[in-house]
Amino acid sequence: MKIKIDNQGVAAPARFIASPHCDWRAHADDVRLIVIHNISLPPGEFGGNGIIELFSGRLNPQTHPYYAQIHQLRVSAHFLIRRDGELIQFVPCTKRAWHAGVSNWQGWERCNDFSVGIELEGDDNTPFTDAQYRQLQQLTGALQAVYPITDVTGHSDIAPGRKTDPGPYFDWRRCEF
Repeated sequence: MKIKIDNQGVAAPARFIASPHCDWRAHADDVRLIVIHNISLPPGEFGGNGIIELFSGRLNPQTHPYYAQIHQLRVSAHFLIRRDGELIQFVPCTKRAWHAGVSNWQGWERCNDFSVGIELEGDDNTPFTDAQYRQLQQLTGALQAVYPITDVTGHSDIAPGRKTDPGPYFDWRRCEF
């Protein structure tokens, strides 16, 4: 199904789960960078609700020992693409999601100010699925149709030495950005 981004920055037909971990951009239309990440919670496990609970501020520290270390993080992304290709949106594109942290892209600091963060359910040790690549291409195309996107990059490129995602198993050749 074709993805459409409305004037509020919400994608249809994505499932929308609001995250409190966001704020307003200085300029709602100042989106020129897409940052690709990977995430799995617990680490190395796929299919659970940990990512959704983290991004929505509801991660229970009693559920898993790793969650006790991270449950107070205030992080989010605009989108998550699950292993089966399901698209979930947490933050409208007109708002700033807290996904990049301390970052720099081509001399511009604070990449959250001008980027959209897309998380792929995965890790640095596992190849991504065909369904994820298809959904990622559809999503980036929809974003490029609405915003003046100039670059698509990985979290590791805007936070080198601090971040490694989307990782060595992300195949950039499979994406047409």
